[in-house]
Amino acid sequence: MRTRTILLLGATAVFGWSTACKREAVDKAEFKTAIDNSLAHHHDCAWASPVKMPAQADPSKDESARGYDALTDAGLLIREVEVKKHVVGSNQMNHYNLSDKGHSAWTPDPSRSDYGNFCFGHFNVTAIDKATPNDPSNPTQYTVSYQYEIEGVPGWATTAESRLAFPRIAPDTSIQTATATVVKGADGGWTVAPAQPTPAGK
Repeated sequence: MRTRTILLLGATAVFGWSTACKREAVDKAEFKTAIDNSLAHHHDCAWASPVKMPAQADPSKDESARGYDALTDAGLLIREVEVKKHVVGSNQMNHYNLSDKGHSAWTPDPSRSDYGNFCFGHFNVTAIDKATPNDPSNPTQYTVSYQYEIEGVPGWATTAESRLAFPRIAPDTSIQTATATVVKGADGGWTVAPAQPTPAGK
């Protein structure tokens, strides 16, 4: 009788442990959705901050001319060359403005007129590498390691000239890794907290 009781208790304990594990199991797809939602409005752009158009640059002195020229070659800008003659020698000033193609790809800055940027693609989670509960006894908050990449990269961002002029394009359009804290809400859904995670290298 005693042996039977012990076996029953043991079976009950195993069943309870198994049930608890199943109850605490989480679907990584839900973590992916939560992180994707937090990154939905995050786009990478050619310049770190909005620039003003029309713009001008001296190609012999201004490094920004390289970027403008690459975007001109990609069809996003129109370049006009002005040569100023001086008593000794002359210098060239390039004037840049948006082309018709550039207007359609331009992302205006809502806070400043004539300012904007050329943005490329949006972040998308490609894999969840690891999800660790911050408190195993109350698994409602996880530290999630994930991989992501940029989807929808336009043609102008794939040219050799653009990648040389804007060094951030190459690494930003490759697979990268990052970490986010994902929290379970009162409604049972998962969200990223406290806010949008900052991808590695940003």
